[in-house]
Parts: sequence; C-alpha cells; structure tokens
Amino acid sequence: MQAFFKKIIVILLQMEARAVLRKYKPKIIAVTGNVGKTSTKDAIFTVLASSFFVRKSEKSFNSEIGIPLTILGLQNGWYNPFVWLKNIFLGFSLLLFPNHYPKWLVLEVGADRPGDIKKTSLWLKPDIVVMTQIPEVPVHVEFFDTPENVIKEKGYLVAALSSNGLFIVNGDDERALSLKNRTYASSLSYGFNEENAVQASNADILYEDKKPSGVTFRVNRDGKSIPIRLRNVLGRQHIYPVLAAFSVGLSQGITMVRMGDVFEKAIFPPGRMRLIEGMSESIIIDDTYNSSPTATKEALATLQQVSVSGRKIAVLGDMLELGKYSIEEHRNAGKMASGICDLLISVGMRSRMTDVGGGAKRMGKKKREVFDTSVQAGEFLKTVVKKGDIILVKGSQSIRMEKVVEAIMAHPEQKREFLVRQEDEWAKK
Repeated sequence: MQAFFKKIIVILLQMEARAVLRKYKPKIIAVTGNVGKTSTKDAIFTVLASSFFVRKSEKSFNSEIGIPLTILGLQNGWYNPFVWLKNIFLGFSLLLFPNHYPKWLVLEVGADRPGDIKKTSLWLKPDIVVMTQIPEVPVHVEFFDTPENVIKEKGYLVAALSSNGLFIVNGDDERALSLKNRTYASSLSYGFNEENAVQASNADILYEDKKPSGVTFRVNRDGKSIPIRLRNVLGRQHIYPVLAAFSVGLSQGITMVRMGDVFEKAIFPPGRMRLIEGMSESIIIDDTYNSSPTATKEALATLQQVSVSGRKIAVLGDMLELGKYSIEEHRNAGKMASGICDLLISVGMRSRMTDVGGGAKRMGKKKREVFDTSVQAGEFLKTVVKKGDIILVKGSQSIRMEKVVEAIMAHPEQKREFLVRQEDEWAKK
C-alpha cells in the first residue's frame, strides 16, 4: 500500500511540476555527475542569487520526487500522508493563482537506478547542464551492469539540452568530457588543467594561528585572474564546485570580481569537508554527508597535505552501493590511509576490509581500531583525542558518521547548526 501511495504522489507531483514549468517558464540549470553534485548545486546558487531570483534543490532533492518538490517549492512529507495531501493542494494553487516565481531553478539530478535520469529527461528540459566528475568506480554502481552504464544514464540529461543550451563540464575528467558528443549545445569546461576555459591554479591550504582555516586558489579565464579564499572548509572538493559556479556566472554576465566577493562571505553546507572545533583543542574535518571511493581518496589526500602539531586520525565508515567493487575499494582506502594516518578507525561491516587494507605490518595493531557502529567509534575517540590532533570523519549516509563528530566536537550543543541529518525524522532512525 505504501509503494502504491508513493507512486500516485510521484505522478501527481510530476504533473503539477510540468504544468508549473510551462506556466512560469524559469531558466533551468540541471546539475548531475557522480561526485560533488550537491556542493556544485549550492555553489551555483550562491553565485546566481547575487543577481537573480533563484531557487535550488534543498539538501539532495535529486530524485523522481525531490525534483518536482523543488520546482513546486514544497517540503518533504516523509511518512505523513496529510503533509503529502497538503503538498498536492499547494501545487495546484501555483497553477490557479498568480505567484512570484523564481527566474532560475538550480536542480540536482541523480540516478540511483537505471532509467532514473532517462525518465526525468523526458519532461525536464534544462537550459544549462553541469556535469561533475564521474569516477572509474561511480556511486550507485551496484545497481548498474557496468560503470559505462552509469555514464550512459547521465548522458540522457545532456541529450535533453536544446541546441542553444550550454553544457558545462569538468574538463579534468575524460568520462565526463566524453558526454559532449551527446549534444549540439555549446560547451564550457572547468578544472585544473590549462586546457579548461575556466581554470584553477595555485591551490593551497590557508592557515591562521598555525591552524588550517580554509583553502586559497586562483580562478583564471581569458587572461583574467582572481584570488579566492574559502573559509572553514578544506580540499579540492570545494574548488571544483566554485569553478562550475564561475562558469555558470560568466555565461550570465556576472563579473569575476563579484563572484569572488560572494565566495569570500560564503557559508558552506554541513558534512562536506567542514572544519569544526574538536574537544581537547583538536580539529575535525567533517565529511560525513556521504562517501564514495573517489571522495574518500580526495579526503585522505587533503588529510595528508594539511599540517598540524598533533596526530592525523582517519575515521572511515562503510561506502555503500559499490556491489562487486566493495571489498577492493575498502581495502584501497585502508592502504592509502595507512600511509597517511597515525590512527585508523574503521566503522561498519564493510569497513573491516578497510582495516585489512591498513594492515598490521603497515600500521601495527595499536594504530588500528574497528567498530560496528558510529556511536561506538565516537565513544572510543572521546578517550584518545589530544590537543593538536586532526580527525577526518567520513562514511556513507546510512552509517550516520555525524554521530562520531557529535561525540568529539567541542560544542555539541551546536550540532543542529553544524552537522548533517539533524532533522527530527533522522533522529527517529
């Protein structure tokens, strides 16, 4: 019965969303890819909101139900049928009565299963498609026959572009670049390679009072260059979204100086390489929003690069939906961590392979710990964290690694402000 009710709700919401798009005719930016979609969507919104009336997908509303909710400006009803009925009524009211509707929509479009994007692209016709990185082992690959089929699924959205649209693509990623042949629209690439139209250079970690406080780099375009500082976050994971946002902004006539000012004051969403003050004067890199092999490698590479007075600790939870790649990728994470960390903590059933990858010969038993749950890992960390330590915490959504961060943050009373999944609905899970 629940599945039938959901199907009816999805059909009604999509019908309303399509009608709303026909009535108000907003410009649509669709963000897809496999790594960094939500951060890229948020960065694009940050740039466009400085000049236009814009709405973005909340959190990671990127599914058959999340995309219509964003278009209609409605909230998730979770398991409450009365909220869903109210949503249907509010959707119809947009069609019946005048509304001050956004001029731009920034929509995240994901693919958990084969056919997800293909079905969405039948009715969602974007003006701009932004393609983030597509790694060799993509997220959700468990549900696709091959990684190539994941790329093919992403390509349906690119093919939905009209010939006068714009395809903005991560130019450092050959798999993403290959999708240029799916459209006649013009394209614009971004990345670190010099061949990209919008290019980053001079990336480094920003330190204040001998502690890491953010990242600094330059954005270059057509001989012009501007310095950018992002505070309270670390990693290239934040540079790529900024480059994508600059690409969108430049296509709409927003100046590089204006965009630089916007990011100077930007506050980044929780759980994405956010710097948080930890207990005992430690530092937490909170990357608990989600996880994948590529994102884990990038996070560990950042941990390796950063300089601190204490130890480097990695707390790695399970990476889900990897299918046949799961054992190998968890072992690879452990191997990489063993060359970087003073202490490796693995959380979850799959992450026992991370511990194996860490290896007794590489790290020694006293430098490795394994726990079944994030709560257990957090309680252990409380007893070992010292002044000057930096702790990277990462794992897939269902492992709830934000509970580790809550256990060791200096001000846990601020958890609703700083951590992911703090809604009452998540607390019940």
